Amino acid sequence: MTHYVDYIADQKRDPAIVAHRGAWHGAPENSLAAIERAIAVGADVVELDIRKSADGELFIMHDDTLLRMAGIDRDAETFTIAELRAIALREDDGGEHRATTDQRIPTLKQALEIIRGRIFADLDLKDRGLFSEVAACAREMNAASYVDLKTRVMTREELDWVRAQNIDGVAFMAMSKFTAESIHETMALLSEIRPFMCEMRFDSLETIKANRQMFRDANMALWTNTLNMEASGEWVDKTALIDPGRIWGTLMEAGVSVFQTDEPEALNAYLEARRA
Repeated sequence: MTHYVDYIADQKRDPAIVAHRGAWHGAPENSLAAIERAIAVGADVVELDIRKSADGELFIMHDDTLLRMAGIDRDAETFTIAELRAIALREDDGGEHRATTDQRIPTLKQALEIIRGRIFADLDLKDRGLFSEVAACAREMNAASYVDLKTRVMTREELDWVRAQNIDGVAFMAMSKFTAESIHETMALLSEIRPFMCEMRFDSLETIKANRQMFRDANMALWTNTLNMEASGEWVDKTALIDPGRIWGTLMEAGVSVFQTDEPEALNAYLEARRA
């Protein structure tokens, strides 16, 4: 398996599938089983949410509390890692109607053991102050070449913050918004740190299409979320399940080559159909 940066930079590759919180249809989100399932259904990248326990261990959980995924209305980071590892996760994306499974809250190290050499990982830190610590963990686990770290870069202050972090060996992805009025200013800022990829939002798809060559010249791949959330606008999974060409196909034609989705199997099926 190649380096994450080299994989993303390959302009001959198929669009990349990012399984949001793992492939959680059939496994608890952010669980080891969800990572394994992401690999099984053909995802290229798994997105995981990273937090730090009361006794200083890095673990995986999206929400501030354990209410949705475990029925415990208490902040996740107030537990020790031993306490967290004893908590059973609810199936799929949780909620009181979901059954409890045999899956436990995983540590980052456990996740990296699975990821290394098998799939890439986007590590979404709930506290960006953990940047250097998470990068050190990835290096310790010989997984640095398989993961990325990301944060917003839209201002000089945010750019300087990224530069001050010790994430040697770990790829950095910027999170930015492109508008017709500000795209050149934003790209000039990003050019100072040359992120290999950008998790982007945009005012209009026309802005992205009109500047495809600028993104190519910057060697910066474009990542878009088609998650069913307000920030995705019209570009959502629920529409893609009905008309994948209208959502995923149109975005691909505009130059997007990385898609974070809650429907990795459906996206993989669409890509296979396009290749046929």
